[in-house]
Amino acid sequence: MRRRTIGRTGLEVTEISFGAAALGGLYRACPRDQAMATLQAAWDSGIRYFDVAPWYGFGLGERRVGDFLRDQPEDSYVLSTKVGRLMRPVPTDKVPNYGYVDPLPFDADYDYSYDGIMRSVEFSYARLGLNRIDILYVHDIGGYTHGKALNEHYLAQLLGSGFKALEELKSSGAIKAYGLGVNEVPVCLDVMNAADIDCILLAGRYTLLDRSAVAELLPLCEKKGTSLIVGGVFNSGILATGPVPGAHFDYLPATPDILAKVGAMEEIARKHGLPLAQPALQFPLHSPCVASVLIGTAKPESLVRNMQLVEPRLPDSLYAEFEGLTVVAPPLGDEAVRV
Repeated sequence: MRRRTIGRTGLEVTEISFGAAALGGLYRACPRDQAMATLQAAWDSGIRYFDVAPWYGFGLGERRVGDFLRDQPEDSYVLSTKVGRLMRPVPTDKVPNYGYVDPLPFDADYDYSYDGIMRSVEFSYARLGLNRIDILYVHDIGGYTHGKALNEHYLAQLLGSGFKALEELKSSGAIKAYGLGVNEVPVCLDVMNAADIDCILLAGRYTLLDRSAVAELLPLCEKKGTSLIVGGVFNSGILATGPVPGAHFDYLPATPDILAKVGAMEEIARKHGLPLAQPALQFPLHSPCVASVLIGTAKPESLVRNMQLVEPRLPDSLYAEFEGLTVVAPPLGDEAVRV
């Protein structure tokens, strides 16, 4: 599989990467055997960049990814995980419901400070059972998750001491790159105007449908040499399923306007003899700022099906036909958007 470089680090990742949220039981249970089979399917398809987080199944995702990668040649893959949440053990009947089915018995505390980030990394090493992490993302900083007032506190933690921890880890060789792992553009701009980062894992904001990153973030990434890793390319599923009843966009049921836009996109794809999912998956890769497209699933057959959309590469000229149907995320406001 083709590879691209993360920022100015020299670290190369495969153009398609694997995101492990579903292996932590996101929305539905994922038995261990199924998780291992899905990771094997990703490996067999040529994927060599794997992303996980303590948040995924409250540690379960990291355990499973670590168990799989431990049996692979040591220098044959790239691994990223995230910081910003510390897992705290709780009684089994007190495990919170954040959308994970059968997670480990923990809850999360947010901490973006120097000490919080260093503790998070040590905990991740233990859960992974590995002695190396290549990339660290600061997870879910921003108003989208925290709301304006609370995020000011967390952003002060990150800029005040958290980035010092990440820079120490990178300077020592413990990690090769660091950046943000978020679902919004505004916090990326805020952070990039205050600090230099290598990469951003951006979910759902640079897709065939949602072009929120185009106006300001992509030019800033190009100027500063920051790479994007694009997740959520199907925008919560609607660009894979089409405008079917119950289709979701940005984690919520799709509005009539979104359903209509996606229906029109589906007609354009059909005119070219393509499933809509194919230009949706390939779209981010036409930007030189994008290092990898992240796909996540807990089913081997879904992984194989998505990988069949990677080739042949579609011409860049095709994407112009979709531009009139795109959207930009509305202003966040003061309250958290995602609870």
